[in-house]
Amino acid sequence: MNHRLSISVFSALLAMWALPALADEAAKPAPPETLLEAIKQGKPMTNFRLRYENVNQDGYQSTAANAKKLDTGEAFTLRSLIGWQTAPFNNFSFAAQITDVHEFNDDFNDRRDNVPEPGKGAYPNIVDPGYTDINQLYVDWTGIKNTKLRLGRQQLNLDNVRFIGDIAFRQNMQVFDGISVLNKSIPDVEIFAAHFDKVRQITTKLRDGNIDMVNAKYRISPTESLVGYGYFIDVENLGQNGGNPTAAGFAAQGGNGLGASQDSIPTATTDASSKTFGLRLDGARKVNDDWKLLYTAEYAKQDDYRGGNTLIDAHYFKLGGGAAYGVWSLRIDHEKLSSNNGKYAFQTPLGTNHLFQGWADVFLATPRQGMEDTFITFAGSIEKAKLYAEYHVFKSDEKYQSLNGKFGDKYGTEFDASVAYPFSKELMGKVEYAKFNESDVYGGSLQGAARKGDKEIVWLTGMYTF
Repeated sequence: MNHRLSISVFSALLAMWALPALADEAAKPAPPETLLEAIKQGKPMTNFRLRYENVNQDGYQSTAANAKKLDTGEAFTLRSLIGWQTAPFNNFSFAAQITDVHEFNDDFNDRRDNVPEPGKGAYPNIVDPGYTDINQLYVDWTGIKNTKLRLGRQQLNLDNVRFIGDIAFRQNMQVFDGISVLNKSIPDVEIFAAHFDKVRQITTKLRDGNIDMVNAKYRISPTESLVGYGYFIDVENLGQNGGNPTAAGFAAQGGNGLGASQDSIPTATTDASSKTFGLRLDGARKVNDDWKLLYTAEYAKQDDYRGGNTLIDAHYFKLGGGAAYGVWSLRIDHEKLSSNNGKYAFQTPLGTNHLFQGWADVFLATPRQGMEDTFITFAGSIEKAKLYAEYHVFKSDEKYQSLNGKFGDKYGTEFDASVAYPFSKELMGKVEYAKFNESDVYGGSLQGAARKGDKEIVWLTGMYTF
């Protein structure tokens, strides 16, 4: 997908906007009889997001002489999504959207293509590389009642995006190339299935492989659902494994608590192909006009798949609940991503992991000692301002090597908070804050490369949507 194609699509989209169809949106138009009418009756897929991100992070080199805190990372970026989707015409609808991320400064490590940016090793990672490409390009077909088939590049969010998501928080979102189908023929039931042969990640890295998904949802009530799912991921190294790809059997998945020279524990190799089956019960049960009970229970099992390392053997568990009174809510949850004897831990390589285990992104990949996260969530609103906060206590499933020959299981704690305010129907502003504090040192020395050092982040975001 080269720049010439992007410019052509952009020009076509501008031509679409010039059409007079947007003059009167009040009356619902008759179904289009021509392709031109379908274009006129379409809808925009356009927004602009301006963001400032500031990161302070403890980071240590491999030797004591070079040990120091990382320089403050600052990223000032603009993401432009420009697109249009036609109204259905003869059961077909067409959509095209381009993305452009512009970096206004260069005081951060953007990790484009999932590699460190040259000369930026003294800065923390802020994964928003400058980039221009086709973001979505697909055709929908609705020739079968209650069924939508989509072919092409598409964003995708399933359930709470724990396992499958577009990672829309980052400026470059994750998108999939392939075919998907959604069927709603059975009352209160949604069945989704898909096959993708490519995934473009937030680092802009495009990876080949085979990804198959099945997700079936039964709506118990408008606010409660039971979901069963199966995800089959046969893509070599989706980024959850570090280490040397040529050192088969010795990849340092997410950091292993040892220095690089001591990395002698066999783990899942860079071929981390896996299959995951799970069941999720989630909802809000109304008690009266003011009160609701909130609850979630979920379990999933992950194993090797199509040549994936046999050490891939772990499970996922989440249980939580709380209450909501009007616009205010409070809940406590416990989430566990288990470890296979410290050699492999449950991974969610296609999920929107920024929303889980804290916004500071210390645990985007699960350390192979596993994760137990107990957290409290608070949400509410004052007038138009929406308030949200989380507090996490992180522990490992298996103990890891810490200081002076000791072992630990306390990764640390994190506090996250945000305030969002809609200035108008189109313009939204948001302030977000994350602070991770280290507990036991994750690594054999203070300079251990795997250390989970203290980290503090502030985001200021403005977004305009058409």
